[in-house]
Amino acid sequence: MLMDLTAKEFVADVASKKPAPGGGSVAALVGSLGAALTTMVGNLTIGRKAYDKLTEEQQKQLDENFKKVEGLVERLNELVDEDTTSFNGVMKAFKMPKETEEEKKARSKAIQEATKEALEVPLDTAIQCLEVLKLQKVFALYGNQNAITDAGVGALLAYAGLEGALFNVKINLGSIKDSEYVEVKNKKCEEMLKEGNQLKEEVLEIVYKAL
Repeated sequence: MLMDLTAKEFVADVASKKPAPGGGSVAALVGSLGAALTTMVGNLTIGRKAYDKLTEEQQKQLDENFKKVEGLVERLNELVDEDTTSFNGVMKAFKMPKETEEEKKARSKAIQEATKEALEVPLDTAIQCLEVLKLQKVFALYGNQNAITDAGVGALLAYAGLEGALFNVKINLGSIKDSEYVEVKNKKCEEMLKEGNQLKEEVLEIVYKAL
């Protein structure tokens, strides 16, 4: 399991000649780190003096978002390994025999199915990263101001995970023959990227004003 490696081992694995782990797994890890930094800001805020000065509604927002972000850290950690597993599935399909027409058809079908499956994993990563971005603003607004830059880095990483994951979605879409499926997924990618960028910029605006 990739997530059982040390940080140094993971970096070495990514830097190796192997095609996986690649950008998809790294995007999931980056998103997880963005969520983790957000969780850290929460841990440095909730229960502290600054927290007691917040309104009841502000405290409620922090508490609710904190619990949700913790769950997203775990899900993104799972996606680090899922991405590499799905990539290996595509490679397995490409290695299928293609001597006869029947074999060629079976191979082509398997490649399409494996590619769709591989596409869904980074799409899920992007979805989770977008959820992180949706939760981060309250930490920048009401979190411990000594950790304001951590809130900013968290937003940058969550967005990098989102856009990086969508790279993998887009490149896989290029191999899908189902035009309707491709159109739907492309539209979803565009919408997510636009929303994610706006959310990221909102957090960064708060961070820069605080510096």
